[in-house]
Amino acid sequence: MEIIYVYTRKRSEFGRPCSFSDRPAVVNVDIPPDPSMASNFVLRNPVDSYVQHTSDMSEHEVNTERVEVESRGVNHVEGGWPKDINPQEVEQTIRFRKKVEKDENYVNTIMHLGTLMEHCVKQNNAINIYEEYFGEEEMAEVEDEPPSAKTINVIRDPNVTKRTATHLSWHPDTCKKLAVAYSSLEFQQNVKDMSFDSYIWDLENPNKPELVLKPSSPLVSLEYNPKDSHVLVGGCYNGQMAYWDTRKGGLPVEVSTVEVSHRDPVYGAIWLQSKTGTECFSASTDGQVLWWDVRKLSEPTESLVLDITRKGLLENALGAVTLEFEPTMPTKFMVGTEQGIVIACNRKAKTPPEKITSTYSGHIGPVYALVRNPFYPKVFLTVGDWTARIWSEETKESSIMWTKCHLSYLTDGCWSTVRPSVFFTTRSDGTLDVWDFLFKQNDPSLSLKVCNEPLSSLRLQDNGCIVGCGSKLGTVTLLEISSGLCTLQRNEKTLATAMFERETKREKILEARHREMRLKERARSEGQEMEVEESLVEDPQEVLDRVRQEFFEVIEAEMQRRARAETQGLRGKVLGTAWTCNRSRDSLPRGGGQGSVSVFQVKSRAGEEASAQEEESQLPKDKEEEEEEEEKDAAKEL
Repeated sequence: MEIIYVYTRKRSEFGRPCSFSDRPAVVNVDIPPDPSMASNFVLRNPVDSYVQHTSDMSEHEVNTERVEVESRGVNHVEGGWPKDINPQEVEQTIRFRKKVEKDENYVNTIMHLGTLMEHCVKQNNAINIYEEYFGEEEMAEVEDEPPSAKTINVIRDPNVTKRTATHLSWHPDTCKKLAVAYSSLEFQQNVKDMSFDSYIWDLENPNKPELVLKPSSPLVSLEYNPKDSHVLVGGCYNGQMAYWDTRKGGLPVEVSTVEVSHRDPVYGAIWLQSKTGTECFSASTDGQVLWWDVRKLSEPTESLVLDITRKGLLENALGAVTLEFEPTMPTKFMVGTEQGIVIACNRKAKTPPEKITSTYSGHIGPVYALVRNPFYPKVFLTVGDWTARIWSEETKESSIMWTKCHLSYLTDGCWSTVRPSVFFTTRSDGTLDVWDFLFKQNDPSLSLKVCNEPLSSLRLQDNGCIVGCGSKLGTVTLLEISSGLCTLQRNEKTLATAMFERETKREKILEARHREMRLKERARSEGQEMEVEESLVEDPQEVLDRVRQEFFEVIEAEMQRRARAETQGLRGKVLGTAWTCNRSRDSLPRGGGQGSVSVFQVKSRAGEEASAQEEESQLPKDKEEEEEEEEKDAAKEL
């Protein structure tokens, strides 16, 4: 049965608002029951009924208006110059300043502003509105905190065949992105299906790399451009140089040709401080340092052979393992070599031999890390063999400080960016060491077992709180350092300066002492050599004459000795005869014999005394031999 109720309205009333009114109910349709349908119904027993005792709820959703965020930047440049004045030209700016300073309006304005500035300066001198009244208590709390570190993230190589994380580079602006270079540095251990890719990771989404860099050969080094965070430069395993622009994808924008590139893996690539921001330089174990402009990688702009003999021969060059460049010293750079020697260079020298200024020898094996102290650029850190050493540019023969010898090799190291006395080192047993030499010199302040495989690379964020450690299996572990190790302590700069100066002075004194001892030893050895040479060069005739003279001197001495012995024998015989006469006269039976005997006895005694005085006056050369001879002569006479 279809129920239809038609509502009718005039055409003129369409669109008019409805006006409702109250009226009693009206039955429009009444359907009576049909008894024939009763047989189709089944009585249900029992009957379940449900009652809901909770209040009725309704769900509502409200979508707020979306806020669109846009990043914008402002580039502050020096302004106020006329259009015809180039601010980069020093002569033009000086000429314009002199012209303005002579203007009367300029002088009046400066005089007027000077009184206002004087009032403001006096106010600032009266009270320091930025003074911290409770800074000492906060520092005391920080000092009481024990050093510690906690793992905040772990990034793993997504490839099946794991490779070493050879180099790390933080994004220069946000520090929320990390570029990691992956390659296998074991000779002839590359698998056929090993990937060449390196990655840029977003720390907020570490499950998947933000960008995949696809070089022609595995990357050994990778660095962000500090002036343009979209540009990266990388050194490849086959010696080529490549650079990327992240806005253009993962393929390199340009790659250097093999003929003009390095012959060995590029272990160091650093951006230079330049106006264009496109210059960099690289170093490799082939013994060369090459300078590049990424706008034209077809050939290097400059080259240097690391031959410390200053002959410029590539076969004598030392292989470079690490590079160091300090922007505050744009003409100087340092190179760590495979032979454990650190070479200090000056790019602006006139000739290539003069570019190698000095060398520092202190490690047995390769120098894996070479970093200047950010607070004291003349002090630098080297890591190699089993120790880490701190050097001063003023002492070239020995380092001023060094760590103990570890049981495992040290693989990398870096200074803290916020504390001048703190540095980090990694070891081949997977341990990260944090050293604070103002607190403890013999042992690290903190040793943390990061992983079981060897650690290969280390990089600290600019804020000094987060450090990244790359391992041999491609795992990058991010650690957050405790506030005590990344907060500048009270008087720390003064204490660190005093320690560096004291140790440098001590090493200078020891160097001077060792130099003096070497000079004495050299002079002594040269004197001995001259004597030997003189003895070898002596004329044979002179030797013969000298021997003949010595022989005759010995014979003459022997003859004199025998002559003295004979005179002494004759004197003994005379004394014996006088004594015999004395005995015979004693036996004569004369009345006056007694007086005569006494006269002979006196004479004999006087003769003995005179002979004794003569013997004493002669001073024989060998008195014992003469006495023996006298005894023998007396025995013969008896």
